[in-house]
Amino acid sequence: MAGAFGGLPRGALAIAAACLVTLTGCRAPIPFHGGPRRDAPVLGFGGAAPYVSLPPAVPRRDVYAHTRSGMLSRAVRRVPSRVYVADAGGAAVVVIDPSTYRVVGRIRVGPHPSFVLPSWDLKTLWVNDARGLTPINPRTGRRGRARPVAAGPLTMAFTPNGRHALVMADGPPRIDVRDPHTMRLRRSIPLPCHGPAAADFTADGDALVAGCATSGQLIRVDLRHAEVTQIRRLSPPALLQDIKLAPDGTFFYVSDMARGGVWTIDAQRLRPTAFIPTGAGAHGLIPSRDGRVLYVTNQSDGTISLIDVAAGQVVRQWPLPGDGSPDMGGVSADGAVLWLSGRRHGVVYAVSTATGRLIRTIAAGRGAHGVCVFPQPGRHSLGHTYR
Repeated sequence: MAGAFGGLPRGALAIAAACLVTLTGCRAPIPFHGGPRRDAPVLGFGGAAPYVSLPPAVPRRDVYAHTRSGMLSRAVRRVPSRVYVADAGGAAVVVIDPSTYRVVGRIRVGPHPSFVLPSWDLKTLWVNDARGLTPINPRTGRRGRARPVAAGPLTMAFTPNGRHALVMADGPPRIDVRDPHTMRLRRSIPLPCHGPAAADFTADGDALVAGCATSGQLIRVDLRHAEVTQIRRLSPPALLQDIKLAPDGTFFYVSDMARGGVWTIDAQRLRPTAFIPTGAGAHGLIPSRDGRVLYVTNQSDGTISLIDVAAGQVVRQWPLPGDGSPDMGGVSADGAVLWLSGRRHGVVYAVSTATGRLIRTIAAGRGAHGVCVFPQPGRHSLGHTYR
C-alpha cells in the first residue's frame, strides 16, 4: 500500500485501520494528553500541540514613553521655546533663545538661585533661592510674587499625581509637603541625613528615592504614609549628585562625584547592582529623547559620557574644548541639542547630540547652574524629570 502509510508492517496497518474505524476500545501504546480545557485540542503521541493558549503579553515598561520628540502637551502650546539658567552669582535667571543661541533676558530673583523647575501642570516655572521659591510665567517671562517657604530650599519635586510639591530643605533636614500652587505647608517629613541633593520617583509613583550628598546615603520615602522606610549608605567615599529612574523602572542611576561614575541601584531593595565608571566629577544625569542613552556630565574631566541603557556601559565620551566644566542640563524638545551649564566658567554649552560637537558657548553670569529647557515633551513635570 502506497501513500501516507507506505512502508508500515501489515500488522501495524491493521491496527491503524481499526482505530480509524472505531475509537472505542482502541488504546495507543503512547498515551494521549488532553489540553488544559475540555475544548482544547488533543495532543497526540506526546508531541507538541498544534496550538497552545498563551497568557497575554506583558508590555515592556517605559517610564519615558511620553517624552519623545514632538509629544508636547497642550498646556505648552504657543509657549516660546527658551533655555532658562539659574545664575547663582547674579541672583537672576538668564533666558536664552535656543534658535539664535543668544541671551534675550534676565529675570531678577532672590540670592543664590540653584534650579529652574517646571510645575506639574507645566504652567509655571519655579526658581529656588536662599529666600524661597519664585514663580515665572513661561508665556510672558514675568516674575510672580516670591514664596518664602524655607531657609534655602535645596530642590523640589512634584508627586506624579500632581497633588503635592515636595520641597527638600536643611536646618533641620526634611521634606516639606506643600500645596503645588500656593506652596502653603501641609506637613513635614523628617529626614535622617543632611543635604538631600536630588530625587526621583519609583515607577508606580508610591515612593520617592533621594540622595544625601555629603553622607552618601540613599533614602526611600513612602509617600502614602509620609515616612522614611529604607536607608542605604553607599561605600565611602561617596558624594551623591543626581538621580534618574531607568526607562524600565527597575533601577535608579545615581551619580557619584567622589568615585567618578554612576551607580545602578535596585528600585525595590535599594541595593547597588553595578558601578559604571564615567569620569572625574560625575555629576548630571540626562536621558536622551529616545530613552536609549544616558548623558553623564563629568565636571572635573570636562567630558560627557554616553551610557548605552541596554548595554549598561559607556559607549562614547565627548570632550569639551579647553578646560570645560559641564554641570546640570537638559535636552532640546527635538533631541538634537544637549544644553549644559558650565558653573566654574559661568557659561552654557550647546552640544550636538548627533556628533558631540560643541555648537556654541554662551556667557550666562558668574555662577550658571541649573538649566531648564522649556517646553519639553511630556504629560507633566516631576521637577527635574518629565513623565
